[in-house]
Amino acid sequence: MIFRAVRDGAPYPDHHTTLKAWAEIPPRPIRLADLITTKRELALDKLLAEDSTFYGDLFPHVVEYQGALYLEDGLHRALRAALQQRNQIHARVLVVEG
Repeated sequence: MIFRAVRDGAPYPDHHTTLKAWAEIPPRPIRLADLITTKRELALDKLLAEDSTFYGDLFPHVVEYQGALYLEDGLHRALRAALQQRNQIHARVLVVEG
């Protein structure tokens, strides 16, 4: 299995973090097998697009909540990494208390 689990939605409260605040979090390596996705479906065209990160953050966004790591944004990048035989990605991790 690529991810620890697949969910449809986030179990953590809305954190209201802006893109600017996300950009200030330094990326760190995260194992794909430790991530829980918050989206069940993906668009294949986005996965295969060469410019998929052109308008967004280069690093996926992960929320750490109650000891678990939730992939909030960057599912396509994480799957692309798995298809390239990589077992980790660099992501920005926001810790949400709860």
